Amino acid sequence: MAKQYLMPGPSAPAFRFVLLAFVFAGAALPLAPAVAQQAQPAQQAQPTVQPPPSIRPTPSQLELSKLLWSTVAAVDHANQSGNYSVLRDISAQGFQINFNPARLTEVFAGIRNLNIDLSNALLVPPTYYEAPQLVSNDVFRVRGVFQMRPISIGFDMYFQWEQGRWKLFGIDLQPQAMADGQ
Repeated sequence: MAKQYLMPGPSAPAFRFVLLAFVFAGAALPLAPAVAQQAQPAQQAQPTVQPPPSIRPTPSQLELSKLLWSTVAAVDHANQSGNYSVLRDISAQGFQINFNPARLTEVFAGIRNLNIDLSNALLVPPTYYEAPQLVSNDVFRVRGVFQMRPISIGFDMYFQWEQGRWKLFGIDLQPQAMADGQ
């Protein structure tokens, strides 16, 4: 049985943990934005003003659940209609660049062909395999399962902070048979 974790707040170590890189769709994507350094005059007498601690709010447990549920609902609607344009359009720009609607049709063919009603995931809270991890300054990963019967839905999702909100950056949904006794 998957261990359930409570969602940490913005100061929790899991949110400060940074992975150096991760692999998405078989190709390494650079996650760190390019940073241009400006030369500072050596004579500057005034202290440098620090930016606010976080311009990206860390999602609360409820907000994270809503991100997961809305993403699963978008995939479910796309599977039912055969139209993946909306799922793509509400996702982060990096996701849009890597996946056109035709490619998303291929990606979700397996789960669609199993005729799994993903909307059932909206009725149960997600169970997390581990606490969400910040994998770069603007991307976090969350892994877990929606425990449903007879088939649960495992998820591995990445969200990127873009245009003032968290948007889907990567997704893997996998059906999982419930183990005996669960």
